[in-house]
Order: sequence, then C-alpha cells, then structure tokens
Amino acid sequence: MVPQCDCATVHNLRVHARFHAPDAQVPGDLVLLPTEEAEHLTRVLRLKAGDSLRVFNGRGGEFDATVEQAGKSGVRVRLRSARQPAKEASVAITLAQAVLKGDKMDDVVRDAVMLGVAAIQPVVTERTEITRALLARGRRGDRWERIAISSAKQCGRATVPPILEPLEFPDLADALATLTLPQPALMFVEPDTGADASMLSEMDQSPQREATVIIGPEGGWASGEIERAASVCRMVTLGGRTLRADAMPVVALSALFTIWREF
Repeated sequence: MVPQCDCATVHNLRVHARFHAPDAQVPGDLVLLPTEEAEHLTRVLRLKAGDSLRVFNGRGGEFDATVEQAGKSGVRVRLRSARQPAKEASVAITLAQAVLKGDKMDDVVRDAVMLGVAAIQPVVTERTEITRALLARGRRGDRWERIAISSAKQCGRATVPPILEPLEFPDLADALATLTLPQPALMFVEPDTGADASMLSEMDQSPQREATVIIGPEGGWASGEIERAASVCRMVTLGGRTLRADAMPVVALSALFTIWREF
C-alpha cells in the first residue's frame, strides 16, 4: 500500500523552511539567495513565488520572507519582518579542534555549531594526519563552512560561527599567550598523559564570558605539545576514561555549557 501524503506536514515543512541569506539586512529588502540555497528551495522543497519562508543572515538576523521570484535567473525573496532567532550562548566558546581524519571533522563542526560555539579553530598538531597545505588544496575550509551553515539552519541559530584558518599548534599556543581572559584556555588531555591535570568538576563553575576549549587528535597530544601549552592552558580530564577524538568535543562542550548554566 502506498502511504498517504500528510498534506499538513508538507505545508509545515514549507512554512518553517529556513534559508541562509547573507545579504539580508532589514525588512523590505529584496535578497538574492546563494546558489545552493536557491537549488534547495526550488528542487527539494519546490517553493514558488508567493510562498512563505524564513531567512537568516548568519550574523544574528532572522526574518519572515516571501518568495518573490524563483527561476533560472535565481531566487529572490522579500524580507517582511524581523524574527527572534534561537538565543545565542552567553559564554562565547572557541573550539580549537585538532583536525581529524576522514569525515570525523565534518561531524565535529556540525555538532559544535549545534551546541552553540562562537567559533571553530582547526589545529594541526604533531599527530594530525593531514597538513595545512593539504587542507587548503582540498578546500576543507569551504566544506566546513557549508556544514556550519547547514547545522545553523537545522538548530535554529541565526549566527553561523566562523571557521578560522587552520593553525599549527605552536602558533595556537603563542596566540593564547597574548590573551588576558579571566578563564584560561582549557586543554583536554588523556587521564594517563602524566600532565598535571585536574578533573573538569574541580574548575571554577561561575559562568564565564568567553573561553577557549582545546581538543586533541586521534593519536593524542605529543609530550612536547603538553609542555608548551602548560604555561597558557589549564589541563583537564573527563575522569579516568579515554574518549574517542570525535566524541570528546561533544562531551566536553556539553559538560562546560552545563557547568556554566547554559543548559
């Protein structure tokens, strides 16, 4: 038996569809959607002139809008009124993540955006299995930006966190040394690493304004990296367990947002 179409569900999907429109600024604007967004609107959702939708500009602005034109020359939408998007986290966390192999880094970007990070800093470490040159040639940054936009669309954020240019770990440590944040950068390490690390539950639980969270690669941190970071980072562990590199950022961010009363 062919399942019956739930027309109400289809209608709701259309009405509440969100699209990234970086040029959206104020109600009344006529905005051209980026190519990928336009194709999703016309080919997947099959919206047409007169249909309602929502757009966000990636910088905190979200609007009700109406499709004004949908054709070969592109999709243009008319902004009607501003909306209140999902609230941004009160703690601005920069996730400094060692680049993971394969599509694991894609998952980290997706989940970190969904959880509410303010920025993502890819890091190339001694045990990272890819170089900055290969990242650039593979246009991985562009891919991560698309994933960040898609994740923001799904979770209701109107702000798309920037994916920063990859840094070598020594350069990250040097940059952290110049910061004057009340909360030092938190570097997550394995429980048997030998570093002078404390349990996450032992840290100051008062809400912070901003923080940097550093997560290592599949092979863990090299001893030299831990030594170099010791003066600019607080070493922390998640108990006595060693977690997968792609699971660690989700667990760490969730724990921190809970400790700082974001959740």
